Amino acid sequence: MQYGFAIDQRTCIGCHACTVACKTEHEVPVGQFRTWLKYVEKGEFPATTREFGVMRCNHCTDAPCVKICPTKALYKRDDGIVDFDRDRCIGCKSCMQGCPYDAIYIDEDTHTAAKCNFCAHRIDDDLEPACVVVCPTHSIWVGDLDDPTSGISRLINGNATSVRSPEQNTGPNVFYLGADRAVLEPLDAPVDDTYIWSHPDAHRLEVAQDTRADAVRGARTVYNTAHPRPWGWKVTTYLWTKGIAAGALLVAALALITGVDLGILGTVVAPALALVMLAATAGLLIWDLKRPERFLYILLKPNPTSWLFLGGVALGVGALVAGLWFLAGVATEFDLLDLGPALDVLAWVAIPAAVMTAGYTAFLFGQAEGRDLWQSPVLFWHLQAQALMVGAGALALALPFTDTGADGAALVVRTLVLATAAHVLILAVEYGGRHATRHAAAAAHMVTSGRYAPLFRASIGLAVVAAALAVPSWDGDLLVLAAVAGLLVQVVLLAYESVYVRAGQDVPLS
Repeated sequence: MQYGFAIDQRTCIGCHACTVACKTEHEVPVGQFRTWLKYVEKGEFPATTREFGVMRCNHCTDAPCVKICPTKALYKRDDGIVDFDRDRCIGCKSCMQGCPYDAIYIDEDTHTAAKCNFCAHRIDDDLEPACVVVCPTHSIWVGDLDDPTSGISRLINGNATSVRSPEQNTGPNVFYLGADRAVLEPLDAPVDDTYIWSHPDAHRLEVAQDTRADAVRGARTVYNTAHPRPWGWKVTTYLWTKGIAAGALLVAALALITGVDLGILGTVVAPALALVMLAATAGLLIWDLKRPERFLYILLKPNPTSWLFLGGVALGVGALVAGLWFLAGVATEFDLLDLGPALDVLAWVAIPAAVMTAGYTAFLFGQAEGRDLWQSPVLFWHLQAQALMVGAGALALALPFTDTGADGAALVVRTLVLATAAHVLILAVEYGGRHATRHAAAAAHMVTSGRYAPLFRASIGLAVVAAALAVPSWDGDLLVLAAVAGLLVQVVLLAYESVYVRAGQDVPLS
């Protein structure tokens, strides 16, 4: 059984009755919507046409919001309805990144995720959703799509239909009859400089400047709702802090395995730095939750398919390894116990722990089906290069203040230079080639040629300068230059991640 909607845009008059009924039925806060109308106009006055589109959750057959939710707050019922449990929601906003349809919002009253739930409480009482009952032109159809005799199945099977974002392969169960492509594909109709009854939000106006409109049809969105970026500077900073933690641990582990003596830099400083940065990472992630008091739900009510949960496990394992390393290092350095053999074992354990600490975000972003820029096949390896860059950079900052031998200093500096070069090379591959989808190409255009281009280019230039500054320290000399380079690469990563996180969320989904 699979419940679904059919929206007949041939008869829809854009009256907003469905929006009002939905808001009343569910007590949706002012300015937020579970279902809403979008208006698109084409042509030039007086030869102008207007198209309507009813936007809402698509109750996907393969719902990405269900997969990415770390606490099973979003779930799929036996009848195919994708519903939510606000009592389990921690407000992480990952579901908003997973949804390709802008259907989910954080309720201002409950601070938990909410969306169209097909009026599941009415369905359970054999009633139709509120929007269906109130529609004056019977433009909204509901029923069991798996039943060929149902009215909705006969309507869909007897007419040409369209769905939103079919390339995402989510199996959307909202079908449109007579909907214009410019209504369903937001890149075809950037927002106009003003709406018919209001003004677009500042974010949509900024994005419109970097969106190429169809010059032939001249389609433009003249009425829509605001959809701000779910993730901001805390996520940008978290990518940096966990990168330092993973990179510092990786460098120390590689030194131990290859027989290079880093001294106290490897036994104490690197694991201590990893611990501090992992604690900062956890703090940022909890701070970013809309219901931070529920953060333990990730472990107490876990969804094993979510990389937000699995990432939390990776961070925990990384912190455990770093903590044991730090204790063993302190005991060894201060002659409390001879735990050198334990450090050798920890070095081998630290490598996969650090790799996953750095790289799990690639799998998390891979579950963010609404953000095509983040669906990169090289992201995992890019995160490793970035971690080594900032981790080695952080250790390079400490080189002038520790009694590290020339071989150890050389290992840190060479890792810094090579990882920085790898970062720049991966950027060239990522943004210099073709992109798999139109949305990914649009986001990449914002990075390389749009409003983010100055900061993006500055970050690349600074990376080149940092690598060049560190080269004279290649053999472990001139450590002050290496320290300066180590500081610069921190700025490089923060600048790039600021661009990357924002641009990935800027391509309009509705």
